[in-house]
Amino acid sequence: MARFVPSPETFIVEEIPAYLPAGEGEHAYLWIEKQNLTTLEAVNRLARVLGVDGRDVGYAGMKDRHATTRQWLSVLGVDTARAQSAVVDGVRILAAGRHKNKLRVGHLHGNRFEAVLDELAAGEGETIAARLRELAEQGVPNRYGHQRFGAAGDNLALGLAVLRGTRRESDGRRRKLLLSAVQSAVFNRVLELRAGQGGLLRVRGGDILQKAASGGQFVCADVATDQARVDAGEVVPTGPLPGSHVRSPEPGSPARELEDRALTDLGIEPLELGQVGRSLPGARRPVVVKVTLGEPAVTVEPGGLRLRFSLPAGSYATVVLEALGVRGDRRDEPVLGSDAEPAS
Repeated sequence: MARFVPSPETFIVEEIPAYLPAGEGEHAYLWIEKQNLTTLEAVNRLARVLGVDGRDVGYAGMKDRHATTRQWLSVLGVDTARAQSAVVDGVRILAAGRHKNKLRVGHLHGNRFEAVLDELAAGEGETIAARLRELAEQGVPNRYGHQRFGAAGDNLALGLAVLRGTRRESDGRRRKLLLSAVQSAVFNRVLELRAGQGGLLRVRGGDILQKAASGGQFVCADVATDQARVDAGEVVPTGPLPGSHVRSPEPGSPARELEDRALTDLGIEPLELGQVGRSLPGARRPVVVKVTLGEPAVTVEPGGLRLRFSLPAGSYATVVLEALGVRGDRRDEPVLGSDAEPAS
């Protein structure tokens, strides 16, 4: 059975930026390549070398530790020539430019992935290639991967403790990441309930749907009409990342009952996440995500089978590999994996 063990040689992640540096501004934008480091470790090392506060270094998204990854960082008030010549252990600075604003989480379109599989059985490569093409046509469940919940799987419990005030977390970034684990668990449970009650893409009364072209969201007004639009790929149902300002289905609707049950199943009161305030506004997330194939999508190499595909921001390569029936290796950093965004 095919296996995936992430390493700098077998896993390549490249950010697809939302924009490129315009050439002027007070922020130095650095296109970096890192290996065997989390994004936060790379940020802290770079900040120390450049003599700046780590809070003045911006990034658009987290990238995996056990991989070769490339992404943009922004650094306030640093000369680009000096930044590009900086020597940072585990980090290479590939390019530099200037821009007017700091990079913020979410300032990316997605990520490109290359994953090398080994231990394939006879004929398994052809099966995986065919299944990958199917996922490109049908999409993949947009659930959060196990990385979201920590190497020990305890981020949900820690996040609930932070939420309820029984644990103090002074590090603002870590606090947001732990609260994100709570949101993610609710979303994943919603997906499980939808899948077990007619399917992820079956439209329910009260569903909040998202337009594929624009990202605009609206409440289902007619199940039959909107189901036809979902079947045609025009719109997709969404699930909640609960928070203080997230849009929810109308009380009493089938969609609201399902989402409330997800909270109950996890032992969370409906109003708990809403009390966090501005730090956790919440969002809606599509229940299925598109997989875009690379060119070529699959190649046979001496080391195994190389897969190339892209995903939108916030979606997990490991979920795609699991959908392909690939065995994984969970040597993940304790908070987040590559394609994850912090709390909304």
